[in-house]
Amino acid sequence: MPKMIFVNLPVADLDRANAFYEAIGAEKNPMFSDHTASCMVFSDTIHVMLLTHDKFKQFTPKTIANAHETSEVLICVSADSREEVDAITEKALAAGGREPREKQDYGFMYGRSFEDPDGHIWEPMWMDLEAATSAMASGEEVAAA
Repeated sequence: MPKMIFVNLPVADLDRANAFYEAIGAEKNPMFSDHTASCMVFSDTIHVMLLTHDKFKQFTPKTIANAHETSEVLICVSADSREEVDAITEKALAAGGREPREKQDYGFMYGRSFEDPDGHIWEPMWMDLEAATSAMASGEEVAAA
């Protein structure tokens, strides 16, 4: 049976967050969405639950982190190519996201990162698994280009 992941993110403005995630390719599932939450579907296995702060507080006794000031999580998602990494990052930037650091290029692995409007950091990455395994087996030092 395939496993699924639901990433739950607190958002300050649900409409703005919906628009951002739709702009980068997610589809809203209305069955699990209302005025307090949106289920954004990236694939059969990856769903992002965008929750208003009041809704998010129903699931945790902890203070909600301000992701613009504090790193609470880095969400890494795989891509099929370098071009796909660039495409999703460029869509995020065009939709109002921010690129918090330079691209990382290790030859066999390539990644970029972007922040959504609430500061949550996503890291799309591509990896040539065969080349990565070979490089690590030979003891090559991994350094970004």
